[in-house]
Amino acid sequence: MSTLKDRIQEDIKDAMRSGDKPRLASLRLLHAAIKQTEIDCQKDGERPSLNDTAVIQVIIKMLKQRRDSIEQFTTAGRTDLVEKEAYEISVLTAYMPAQLSEAEVEAEISAAVKESGATSMKDMGKVMAILKPKLEGRTDLTAVSALIKKALQA
Repeated sequence: MSTLKDRIQEDIKDAMRSGDKPRLASLRLLHAAIKQTEIDCQKDGERPSLNDTAVIQVIIKMLKQRRDSIEQFTTAGRTDLVEKEAYEISVLTAYMPAQLSEAEVEAEISAAVKESGATSMKDMGKVMAILKPKLEGRTDLTAVSALIKKALQA
């Protein structure tokens, strides 16, 4: 089975062959971020190879950076840079796992609330601790947090 890293490497080669410079630039940024993470995790001279979960964490971080940049560029009126960041988001999103529907997220929240025995807002951390490993990369955790608050207030 091909790993996500291998798929990204193959897509870099395909973008080079087809001459798709914007896509190639975005993929190279992703590849560089993965390599940097591997270097940062290096121990005793051995560089670990990131698994798919770790690569997804790198992509999540990059997506967050681009969304923050879009906010700042929009405020500054730099539509050219907003378009560039939006394009990079579209390239990065292709490597994320399938996103959950709102109904699926709400079902996961209900199950986590029952599992943790949460009854008030003080228990929100317990619920998030259960949900984060299950949902990370598959939905926006900020929105999940808001939905948990709503569920615990009801």
